[in-house]
Amino acid sequence: MPLIERLLAGKIRHGTLRIERADGSISELGSQQAGWPDIILHIHNAAAERRILLNPRLGLGDAYIDGSVSVGDDDIMGLIELVRRNNPWETGGEIGDSGMLKRLASQLVRPLRQMNNLSRSRANVAHHYDLSNDFYKLWLDSDMQYSCAYWSDQNIGLEAAQSAKKAHIAAKLALEPGQRVLDIGCGWGGMALYLNQIANVEILGITLSEEQLKLARERAEAAGVSGRVKFELIDYRDLARTAHGQFDRIVSVGMFEHVGVPQFETFFRSAANMLTDDGVMLLHTIGRLGKPGSTDAFTRKYIFPGGYIPALSETLSASEKSKLIATDIENLRLHYALTLRAWYARVCEQREAIITMMDARFYRMWTFYLAGATAAFEWGGMCNYQIQFARNRRSLPITRDYIASSEIEIRSRQ
Repeated sequence: MPLIERLLAGKIRHGTLRIERADGSISELGSQQAGWPDIILHIHNAAAERRILLNPRLGLGDAYIDGSVSVGDDDIMGLIELVRRNNPWETGGEIGDSGMLKRLASQLVRPLRQMNNLSRSRANVAHHYDLSNDFYKLWLDSDMQYSCAYWSDQNIGLEAAQSAKKAHIAAKLALEPGQRVLDIGCGWGGMALYLNQIANVEILGITLSEEQLKLARERAEAAGVSGRVKFELIDYRDLARTAHGQFDRIVSVGMFEHVGVPQFETFFRSAANMLTDDGVMLLHTIGRLGKPGSTDAFTRKYIFPGGYIPALSETLSASEKSKLIATDIENLRLHYALTLRAWYARVCEQREAIITMMDARFYRMWTFYLAGATAAFEWGGMCNYQIQFARNRRSLPITRDYIASSEIEIRSRQ
């Protein structure tokens, strides 16, 4: 039996995987079943096969990006779904598990990979977010929300789900007019502009992306609120040195994944010091369903250098050092899977525009990234956490009923 078939032996039970090699050999795994994908994987040379065997995800990603493997109908989403769905995280399913020594080595070098000092943090952010504002405009929603949406119904569509996400977060912040709010990792400014609009608060959004900063400032100017919604190119650590106790609320959406474990305690200490004595923070982050792990090689190489998805235990342990009280924790289990599928569909629709803007190699890399991420949230060990923190146990209502009622009221005004 060829080596890839040995690797996948017993792993593909539902749906089919047909493997076609350049030498004309064909093999097929699994069995057809309604609702499951039937995929053809073309392996164009022996070198690609060796790369996949040595490191299944990175090897497959490398080979797919450079064209030495391809998928029938270009359905990379279907291929990754087929493998991951047959081997869900809940049942311990993995493909090509790392040996004990490899896992140990990965844990030992993890701090070095995530040693995100100020200069490295800027470089890591630029790698992903400074690609091109025009590129992101092609497939994000109209407000350019590049984080997990909130799907009250799976059929509401991306625009409505992203709007619902902003209302969900605003409700948890328990905003009052005139409050000063800090948005750490403000993206293209959508959340900051939204909070100002619905709650009449002052906002400072900070980012390390020059492309995001430029567009965020343009949007605030166009909306006529640049005096109350400001954006700066500054690291949260630098801001914390001069902004002690200045903010009633802090919101951070999709930024904590770039902090890195060695800086977790610094992040929470900085946030706690910037909050007023009765301040509240809402942290929205990708997280792990289980124990701490390590960033996979494909993501580290191509997508988020220096990034790390934290386990809930790591996040809370770091926050406890600064006496931040975790007042509410919500696990958005499947919401990011729905968001990623919507993004993937939009990227596929914009295939020709993206290839013209970037190139075909970039397009394959981006679709592989989105397909792999989708599978991780649908069947792997990834989720999204929204964690509300307070500095004072009396800062918020005694029950969480206010969140639902406030959210309804906010959405009625959208």
